[in-house]
Amino acid sequence: MSDLRITEAFLYMDYLRMSECIQISFAVCRIGIYTCFRALCCKGPPPARPEYDLVCIGLTGSGKTSLLSKLCSESPNSVVSTTGFSIKAVPFQNAILNVKELGGADNIRKYWSRYYQGSQGVIFVLDSASSEDDLETARNELHSALQHPQLCTLPFLILANHQDKPAARSVQEVKKYFELEPLARGKRWILQPCSLDDMDALKDSFSQLINLLEEKDHEAVRM
Repeated sequence: MSDLRITEAFLYMDYLRMSECIQISFAVCRIGIYTCFRALCCKGPPPARPEYDLVCIGLTGSGKTSLLSKLCSESPNSVVSTTGFSIKAVPFQNAILNVKELGGADNIRKYWSRYYQGSQGVIFVLDSASSEDDLETARNELHSALQHPQLCTLPFLILANHQDKPAARSVQEVKKYFELEPLARGKRWILQPCSLDDMDALKDSFSQLINLLEEKDHEAVRM
């Protein structure tokens, strides 16, 4: 074989390799363009947020309805004290809380336990600026809820509401008066101050509750 033919053979092989590289480059570009197109134009629906069923209890006047309505961005003019029970879907970025609020009047509290079944968590709202008698009643109701067979293993969010009032008791005073440390030892519970004037703090309290609910879910999966 002459030198000319050898040179032509090598040039032809180089041409084939170059063509193959170009084809591979075009293929990679097409894949990249298709991926970008799907990401921009064919984005699927976001993953569904988990939903949790909660029960919300507390005496009449503790502010349960107002707090939940504010979280749902409802007009304060439409707030009416709950006499029986009501259900609200309270949306958060990482979860939806289906809250069953029970009325707190004397003639309704004795029926609370009928609505506990199926609950995954508890919200207890107390008026931190209430009278000594009402605070004593609230303490007894909270103690009863913490020890109820259908609630005792569930996460609790305890809200010391009306912190914007002059007579409001601090979280430390509420914790001591309600004897939460010995009574709720070993349970999942959060005690937080709140008022309608500080929605960021209220939302943070619910975020902590959602974390407890997620932890309980993960533990159930591991079991």
